[in-house]
Amino acid sequence: MHEFFEGSVFFAVFLTLFSYCIGLAVQKKLKHIIFNPLLIAIIITAAVLLIFDFDYQTYKANSEVVSFLLTPATVCLAIPLYEQFELLKKNALAVLCGIASGILTCLCSVLIFALLFSLDHATYVTLLPKSITTAIGIGISNELGGYESITVASIILSGILGNIFAVPFCKIFRITNPIARGVAIGTSSHAIGTTKALEIGEIEGAMSSLSIVVAGLLTVIGAPVFANFI
Repeated sequence: MHEFFEGSVFFAVFLTLFSYCIGLAVQKKLKHIIFNPLLIAIIITAAVLLIFDFDYQTYKANSEVVSFLLTPATVCLAIPLYEQFELLKKNALAVLCGIASGILTCLCSVLIFALLFSLDHATYVTLLPKSITTAIGIGISNELGGYESITVASIILSGILGNIFAVPFCKIFRITNPIARGVAIGTSSHAIGTTKALEIGEIEGAMSSLSIVVAGLLTVIGAPVFANFI
């Protein structure tokens, strides 16, 4: 029976979706930013795998169908961007400068912490793509000789933190412009953060969607340059 569940595609997909549904229910019930549905789903899934001694690699392979759906879901983020295209054209330079400064800040912060904690080269390059979408981040990490699994974990963590703290940080620093908020969220926390931006408003969601793409492209250019510093 253990082997049946461990090797079942349906069980892997069910566990993934059921864990996320529990996360949504908990967030709806408790209504606190710390109860992020994705974070709760990760905890529940990890707990089930550990308690019942299921092999993670087998679970990962069997749940690939869920990962496959991430691509069309990300493409759908272009819809709010299309609806706000005229606004984007009027503020194109400011948006591009904001994204570029965000990516530069991200790469510099990883470099600074790597020097402070004496990280080796492989660990350092693993963290360089932490704030961009997983598909691009994994490619960069592999190309630079990083650890793919740690890159994925850092990307997910960045997204969850962005989703949780986006609104509080905007209030603390009094960021009220919807374009600035969208660019900040999308540049720092990719698709997971963009879901929060879409909740805030249409303009925030559109700018955040654009930031995911541009941030990924700029990181593809900037990460190999920063990789030579350690």
